[in-house]
Amino acid sequence: MVWPLLELLEGLLLEFRLFGSPARANQRQTSHSPLLHPDQIRTDLQRDHATTSDDEALLCSICANLNFYQIFLEGIQETEDIPLDYLSSILKKSYQCSFCRLISFHVRRTWMLDKFPHVDISGIECRMFTKHCGCLQLATYPPSKFRCHRLHITMEGIEYLWKRYPAFRIASALNIHLMQEDAFKFGRPTDLHCRRMKNTVDIKMVKKWIKLCHKSHGDICKSFLRIGEYDNRKLPGFVRVVDVVLMAVVPAPPGCRYVALSYIWGGIGAEYWTTKDNIAERGTPGGLNTAKLPDTITDSILFVRQLGERYIWIDTLCIIQDNSQDKFAQINNMDLVYGLSYLTIIAAGGTTARDPLPGCRPQTRTQQHIEVVQGLHLYAAPPRLKEALTLSAWNTRCWTYQECALSRRRIYFTGQQVYFECQFDVLCEDVIAESKCDSTSFLKLSRAEYFPQSLDPFTSYLAAVRQCTRRNLTVESDIVDALTGVTNALAKAFGLGDPDRAFRYGMMLTDLHHSLLWQHHPHTPRTRRSLPDGCSLPWPSWSWATWHGAVNYVSEHRYLVTHPEDAWLVNEFEFAKPSVVEMFVDPWYIVDHGGIIAQLDVRRDSRRVVLIRETEGEVSTYSSPRGIIDPTEMTPDIHRALDPGTLIFRTTSSHFAIARRRGEESHASIHHGLFDILSGSSPPIWVGTAVLPLDAALPTSLEFIVLSRTSLNDGYDIERFEYYHECLLYVMAVSQNGDLMERVGLGIIHEAAWIASGAEEKVVFLR
Repeated sequence: MVWPLLELLEGLLLEFRLFGSPARANQRQTSHSPLLHPDQIRTDLQRDHATTSDDEALLCSICANLNFYQIFLEGIQETEDIPLDYLSSILKKSYQCSFCRLISFHVRRTWMLDKFPHVDISGIECRMFTKHCGCLQLATYPPSKFRCHRLHITMEGIEYLWKRYPAFRIASALNIHLMQEDAFKFGRPTDLHCRRMKNTVDIKMVKKWIKLCHKSHGDICKSFLRIGEYDNRKLPGFVRVVDVVLMAVVPAPPGCRYVALSYIWGGIGAEYWTTKDNIAERGTPGGLNTAKLPDTITDSILFVRQLGERYIWIDTLCIIQDNSQDKFAQINNMDLVYGLSYLTIIAAGGTTARDPLPGCRPQTRTQQHIEVVQGLHLYAAPPRLKEALTLSAWNTRCWTYQECALSRRRIYFTGQQVYFECQFDVLCEDVIAESKCDSTSFLKLSRAEYFPQSLDPFTSYLAAVRQCTRRNLTVESDIVDALTGVTNALAKAFGLGDPDRAFRYGMMLTDLHHSLLWQHHPHTPRTRRSLPDGCSLPWPSWSWATWHGAVNYVSEHRYLVTHPEDAWLVNEFEFAKPSVVEMFVDPWYIVDHGGIIAQLDVRRDSRRVVLIRETEGEVSTYSSPRGIIDPTEMTPDIHRALDPGTLIFRTTSSHFAIARRRGEESHASIHHGLFDILSGSSPPIWVGTAVLPLDAALPTSLEFIVLSRTSLNDGYDIERFEYYHECLLYVMAVSQNGDLMERVGLGIIHEAAWIASGAEEKVVFLR
């Protein structure tokens, strides 16, 4: 039988109204629902989910046949997972079965059912196996006896929803834990079992986490940079902090220990901002009136006091919001503001600054859901840290990425609980995971951000670009500013030189061979961002920051995905760095902001290429033009000075016909697709592949310029062109505007086809 969500939603929404929000605890609903039996309503209204009775609860016939004690004792291998029931049936049985109710509670909490009421979930089957929780004291407890298990409920068949509704990718599996009071029944310590949480955050526990980090991790958590440590970093003298004792905005005392705040403004008014008019008043003791501050800020100030700290940095209070010079100076030092903070509070439980920090005050967060199943207290655990942030509005904002990534210690306030994360560990309120040794806690598997992600600066850079371009900005032109803290940190950590020279328009110029290889996300239209205030010239087309929406740095396999239904699979390649095995352009030049042509310091790290062919005979390889460009060649015939941001370099150029890839059907949500690059012969031969915009009417042929060599071995007619190792070249599709070129797309082409096309050497002016 088909059970669309519309038929199930009514009951789930009623259940949500009953328990979903502590603030609505007194707003009881009495309407009938097919999923909620009247007896369930009366029972649920009386149940305290944080202090569940020990009385045996009813189970459905399927769950009653399971031996939960034996399962928690011995575990179930993933290859021997147990089928439970179809999700539609489990949702219907939640009124009579305590274990089904745990699953229902998870679905209600994490799936956006109200947004997709007509989705057919009849094919989704719930299955169960166990996972090890790890061990806190490896040297003391034998793993076979003392490693506890957690139940892992998977949703088989949900991949269908992922394809059709990308938002459903947040619909994660459920983990059900054993509470600490039952650990003795298995002869185990309470390590990595779940504990009962208080109605408000346990400040003593948070202090314990911080102290544990100090004592156990030492220098590991001293800096957000785990490489290239430099101890002479200081806050600039113009940085201010809020003194929570004097309640004043004051210059940050030299070497002071302070907390930083990351939160969502949420479009609320400017009545609480620091401005030119009130900065003098706020600089005096008692001059900061908390009555005018939104709840997120007042709760953060309260929390800092409870921790025993004195200073907190909050952007709207510590930056003069109507002073452009002050804003510019502060924004360009976010790597220091967040990187040097003792701790960063991350308000991930709200949607605006008006929302409270969940758990900072009573009745501001969801309580635990605990059920008694065959005498065992089982707990439907909330999503772990990474998944909890994925569900948050905070995670959708662009500015918050660097605020999190740059911080060395973080306290996350979510709707269910508080999490602690440092460079070495992840802790939370509901799991007993505190340890002085190098534990194998499963919590470490769900970290929020690694930064830098790699010893390779470009790998860390591409991860940051991918994150930021998927997030929202109130002011689109803020995209580069919102990443400046990260680019400053990368330049300093990896010795890339002056950040203003190493990065322009958000692009990593020191690794230009790689940074030019970005792609629009297939679902993103090709439209330019609005310009910053006071900027009259459009940003250059070769920068991803010029264009609105998500950007990918993906492997060459992007050129092999051909069908719109498979577009979501592009995500599988998003963390793969584009391979450049040979660089063809050297040197590079750019027109700086003063109109001066300057040579770029681009790293050359490609290896010597050895081409391996399967057949013998004469070998013809592409030879790139080299040498410094003569000054007389740097002046195109455009009868005006070159605009800042113009890239100048020498390469070769050729024209090829293009045709939309067969099998790529039109789809309203797809804005960039695969095109075959065709030779000029008759009949034409498929010689390469390009990703080009679908929104604009493209000509039947395009000009391409060569950038580098890649290691991909597909994307052309393998029957007409010989395959050999590293036979493909990266090419950029360009359009001509006088003597200036603009980027249209990116592609790959077989080396032999490029040579046969009679490509001409030229000096490119790319703007």
